[in-house]
Amino acid sequence: MIRFSLRGKTALVTGGNSGIGLGMARGLAEAGAVVAITGRNAAKNQAAARVLRRLRKGCRAFEVDLADATGIARFYARASKAMGGLDILVNNAGMTIRKPAEDMALDDWTNTMALNLTAPMFLSQCFARERIATKKGGSILFTASLMSEASRPTTAAYTASKGGVRQLVKALAVDWAKHGIRVNGIGPGYVKTDLTRALHEDPEFSAWVKKRCPLGRWATPEDFAGAAVFLASDAASFITGQVLYVDGGWLATF
Repeated sequence: MIRFSLRGKTALVTGGNSGIGLGMARGLAEAGAVVAITGRNAAKNQAAARVLRRLRKGCRAFEVDLADATGIARFYARASKAMGGLDILVNNAGMTIRKPAEDMALDDWTNTMALNLTAPMFLSQCFARERIATKKGGSILFTASLMSEASRPTTAAYTASKGGVRQLVKALAVDWAKHGIRVNGIGPGYVKTDLTRALHEDPEFSAWVKKRCPLGRWATPEDFAGAAVFLASDAASFITGQVLYVDGGWLATF
């Protein structure tokens, strides 16, 4: 099992103060990594950091708005210095706006793309530049989605951004493989988080999800810990450019 160990590694998980991000951050810490998380809410950040520090000393939180792409390079340099370098980057922060495509405002589109696609691209670029300069490999994970493969009404911007994530995983994997940097994605199905509260608190929609999903339930953030540890670890040393769907069998049926 040593190949699954992350002892001696450091990781940064964006959007890691709750939901899927915190689930993955906890998994990485349990596997031995010292983990930093980011978020825009200071109180949630500190609560998450306390949870992580009970698992691994040295875990911490950074308050940052990654939707502002002009500050990404400065933030990455600060985070990497504070952590003594970063071995693992998890691009998880994201947002969604639910509205019919014909009603979508320009700001709805650009804000979704800024956080879901642009920020992960340029944060990954910072990570790769640092690892290339130090001649070290590394692992980058992206949070994709069922919407990387299909769509539902009122999700045009989110679907487009997550489709972009799927292809970005492939493009960066190809570009950086020669430097020993692996790039993969994790594709959640329907998960009970704050982001999906309106959906899982709707009895009719929640019943549909349970009926449609072969495993018969919503996912929880804890369901993503194992996938994150596996893809970040040496156990996945020959895996790159892939999206692992953690969806309860959703995409396997119709």
